[in-house]
Amino acid sequence: MLHDPSHHTPMVLAREIHIAEDDKNILRGLAEQKAVIGSLPIQREKARLWTALNDLKSERPMVWINEICWNEMNVDDELTLQCQGEWAREQEQILRRELYQWNHLPGDMVVNPWIECPLAIHSTDFGIKEATDTKETDHENDIVSRHFHVQIEALADLEKIKMPVVTHDEQATAFREQAFNEVFADLLPVKTVGQSHIWFTPWDFLIRWTGIEQAMIGLYEEPDLYHAAVDRLVDAWMAELDQLESQSLLELDNSNVRVGSGGYGYASELPGKEYNPKHITPRNMWGCSNAQIFSSVSPEMHRDFAIAHDMRWMERWRLNYYGCCEPLDNKVELLLRIPNLRKVSVSPWCNSGKIIEGLGSDYVISRKPSPAILATNTWQPEQARKQIREFMDLTEGQSHVELIMKDISTVRHKPQRLWEWSKIALEEAERFSA
Repeated sequence: MLHDPSHHTPMVLAREIHIAEDDKNILRGLAEQKAVIGSLPIQREKARLWTALNDLKSERPMVWINEICWNEMNVDDELTLQCQGEWAREQEQILRRELYQWNHLPGDMVVNPWIECPLAIHSTDFGIKEATDTKETDHENDIVSRHFHVQIEALADLEKIKMPVVTHDEQATAFREQAFNEVFADLLPVKTVGQSHIWFTPWDFLIRWTGIEQAMIGLYEEPDLYHAAVDRLVDAWMAELDQLESQSLLELDNSNVRVGSGGYGYASELPGKEYNPKHITPRNMWGCSNAQIFSSVSPEMHRDFAIAHDMRWMERWRLNYYGCCEPLDNKVELLLRIPNLRKVSVSPWCNSGKIIEGLGSDYVISRKPSPAILATNTWQPEQARKQIREFMDLTEGQSHVELIMKDISTVRHKPQRLWEWSKIALEEAERFSA
């Protein structure tokens, strides 16, 4: 995601990146480990299995863990940063977390035998950011409770939503490439990458500016305002996408890139026949959308205020993912209208049997087991296994399923719980191998 409604992203400064010798040695030590892991044959096998899943030819359910409470994960200083320089610390954190996940909770993760250098892309965002009061329960955790201050109350307020301007600072990218090559080039190939999968979620943004209660009432009492608001926000997202495409800043996501709120994007249909590696378009990629705040909104309102507006976005992509935490078991008919739909989120709040029956074997079911199992007073691995098995039994081996553990706010400072969940989930997935 290019931006976040909680803040404006500052422009990248084009300046040389100086790396101290000690920092370089630390990064190279981590990169050597990544190079060994990334070259293992199992990486290609996992990529093949993910491709089979997304091609609707799955051999077994796939398992992945994301949105981890990293503040509770550190064991034996595996995640303790040792570098001093800002750039070096950023790369160190990425490498340490990847190695940690591979060593302790890999599921079906794939580790690349290269390292990525991101293009210096900047978006001016949407001109408006959230204004909130927050409360925290753990100062080391960036997950907080928010009270949103209303900033959009009338049609005139929609002018606060601006059309973003996208730029690529080629000089800043050149400095990044120089730094990456200086540290890593003889250990890992350096791959310069642009903007990959885009998390498109208009309602997640909008309610932070209108207030949640106000929006839910407004769907009924002020429909013109909320139709106009969503429409303008989609306009802004489309303007941003147009610029990314016209400036050749898009990057393929048919790899170990997360798509939607689910797993990896490996798919043999991508990038497709209409593919020019020098000018990637949305037709070579995955799209997505969701309306998490619409959990209790009727199918008709979900259609009119969300999916009808999302169509302009989703029509542009070769494959689509829909949903996140909102239960969609009563809205399957709406989902079937989405062009090129391939994956659907099945949250813990769904009627599992109903949505499995509705989706059948025509879509990938992106199952989200409840992370609450990790936050109980007493860890109950047998209950975790039971929950996974009960869901998989409902599929009768006929569905294409990925098990995605996410939204992990806490493991009660016992990271071994997540390690064990990863092993349990993989064992259960292998029980259902074709």
